[in-house]
Amino acid sequence: MLSRQTVPPPETVRLLADGEIRDCQLAPQGSNYTFLATVLGGAQRHRVVYKPCKGEAPLWDFPDGTLYLREYAFYLLSEALNWGLVPYTIVRDGPHGVGSVQLFVESDPRANYFTLRESHREGVLQICALDVLANNADRKASHCLLGLDGRVWAIDHGITFHSDPKLRTVIWDFAGDPVPQQIMRDLESLLEEFDSPGGLRKQLGPLLNPEEVNALQRRALALLRRPLFPFPGPRRSVPWPWM
Repeated sequence: MLSRQTVPPPETVRLLADGEIRDCQLAPQGSNYTFLATVLGGAQRHRVVYKPCKGEAPLWDFPDGTLYLREYAFYLLSEALNWGLVPYTIVRDGPHGVGSVQLFVESDPRANYFTLRESHREGVLQICALDVLANNADRKASHCLLGLDGRVWAIDHGITFHSDPKLRTVIWDFAGDPVPQQIMRDLESLLEEFDSPGGLRKQLGPLLNPEEVNALQRRALALLRRPLFPFPGPRRSVPWPWM
């Protein structure tokens, strides 16, 4: 299975943290304000996706002003598993206030989950496992990208980590299938370090409420005890629109 992390070179890390965010172009779709922007610093520049807290539409079942934190939490979960499926993401201030800032991935516009599920099965299985762990309530097909570098990427993770069952996804092809052994080994390693001083509980503490972190741990333990991908539940299990 794929094993990688996505921390860019130190100069890029510094640029994303401290550079000036400019040229914010509002994305044409989505219920929340999402900007394609440029971060500038000296001779460096990088395109980013900037999602300010102030641009989040209220949801009845998620606390107001928390979606940008969940974007970052999902990135940390992917990194803790050493899967590197989420573009480098941070939380910082910007021209429209504090929000998540994520490196923009140049991708094949023709690709989505349905075109990738056979040709890039390993990455898709890891995304499926991540969604189960994070309780992703909005995995659309277009949230799976094929980068021009040939890598599979996963984006758009604001509606995640609820403590109640919320899994809504287009990735049900593997329902009932055994979770690959390498995914289970990575999950075991994650749980062994979960409550350590530098573990995931410590990292997620400022981003999620304690019950949400506990629920993540419970889902991970449940998957470890019964290593099968779940079936759809009785509630609406596929997001709309599904692309």
